[in-house]
Amino acid sequence: MKKLFIMTAAVIMAIGLLGGCSSKGVSKEGTNTETVTILYPGDESDRMSEFMSNEFAEKIKEDLGIKVEMVYTPWDQYWEQKDIMLAAQEPIDLYWDGLPDLATIVNKKQASVLNDLIEKYGQNLLKVLPEEQLKGATINGEVYGIPSAYAPSSGMFQMVCVRQDILEACGMTEIKTTEDLKLFAEKAKNLYPEMKGPADPIFKPLTRYFADEQLTWCANEDTVVYGDTTNKVYDYYETDAFKKVAQYNRQMYHEGLYSDDLTTKYNERDSRMQTGLYLWVEGSLGKENEIISSVKANAPDARLKNYILKPEDPRYIIATGGEVLCIPQTAPNPEGAMKFIDWLYSSQDNYLMALYGVKGKDYDIVDGRIKKLVNDEFFYEWMFRNKNYQLFAPEIEQSYIDTYESWDDKAVTSNMLGFRFNNEKVKVIETAIKEVAGKQMAPILYGFVDFDTEYPKALEALKKAGIDEYVAEVQKQMDEFQASKNK
Repeated sequence: MKKLFIMTAAVIMAIGLLGGCSSKGVSKEGTNTETVTILYPGDESDRMSEFMSNEFAEKIKEDLGIKVEMVYTPWDQYWEQKDIMLAAQEPIDLYWDGLPDLATIVNKKQASVLNDLIEKYGQNLLKVLPEEQLKGATINGEVYGIPSAYAPSSGMFQMVCVRQDILEACGMTEIKTTEDLKLFAEKAKNLYPEMKGPADPIFKPLTRYFADEQLTWCANEDTVVYGDTTNKVYDYYETDAFKKVAQYNRQMYHEGLYSDDLTTKYNERDSRMQTGLYLWVEGSLGKENEIISSVKANAPDARLKNYILKPEDPRYIIATGGEVLCIPQTAPNPEGAMKFIDWLYSSQDNYLMALYGVKGKDYDIVDGRIKKLVNDEFFYEWMFRNKNYQLFAPEIEQSYIDTYESWDDKAVTSNMLGFRFNNEKVKVIETAIKEVAGKQMAPILYGFVDFDTEYPKALEALKKAGIDEYVAEVQKQMDEFQASKNK
């Protein structure tokens, strides 16, 4: 039997080589090397290219016998290209996406069930990624992805990251309310006319401030929310919080505190912030440290700080991570993809190498802090962050690290943690809703059109698109999910 298996494998390998489509290649030494192809957002740096071809290639081949190839796609094209490439069954073994879209990803058949692969090849991964973390990428007991960041997460999408240096120059010390934000924008406009105002209308942090209960987005991108106190599902665009956010943003735009760039180029908000010409952007725990180097490249004296509006209110854990690593159903080498993920998390040395390069050349560790010796990007730190291995830069204050490490200690776990909406029965309605939300509701939300005249028309269009039936289906699935937890 063993001889037959070897002969069969040889025939399959030969066919693959002749066809030119195999996930295996032949190394210079004549041994077979598996290829793992990763679809990756962003642009490749020169050092990353060199690293992947040399030090990383040697290490991953020695440890796993595989070769990792990267397919880079610019950020503004990433999600569209991902859908196109996966629909065309191009040889992608691993890609990154957002956990809030997991059910859509699964329904598009873009993600494999990973339970068996994790059992066989992911044992190191499980040592640093708790079971409750994996539940964030689980539907009906089947794991469809690896949450790509294990870090404090309460208050996710509810923070604002501001230019602290300009805030203090305006005679202010902190941000707690929407009134604080508006005052900051007004003062900065007078003192720093070269600044272009906020980089982002931050509607989710504003929603936290204006809502009477925790509202968490749970279906169709930004359309449907779950109320943790009432245990009910709502059309976000019919909530009082939406109306208050829209009216607040309208006032900001009407007074010239928002620029026109925010209207048509919402997804470029982080890029805007990094130019050094904007006052704030939606934040997250640690974001100020993630983007400060890029901001300083354009504004050397810049300092950033994160704030959560209405800080006296509870912070909820609404997800076990914002992003997820998926292995497509059409992946040529799913085993190799899982081996790669497991390898990255198998030790701190591997983790640091993937994220920071070669010790002594690209980074050093000094007094327990990580000091980057080059400015090049390797694998994104935020994408693979794991608090078991995470190190901080020398300039990060210890007070921030203490806050970071204790951030979730008093957090409230949302009742909807782990819920994933299945849109299979309402796909047509969902498409119609997205059309109305994108073309009519988004400009209202961001404050770029008059609320009183445009909202009634947009709401009527949303009703015709089927929002009530859609919300009812989400509520039905939410009730079933809550009932299953109590069994």
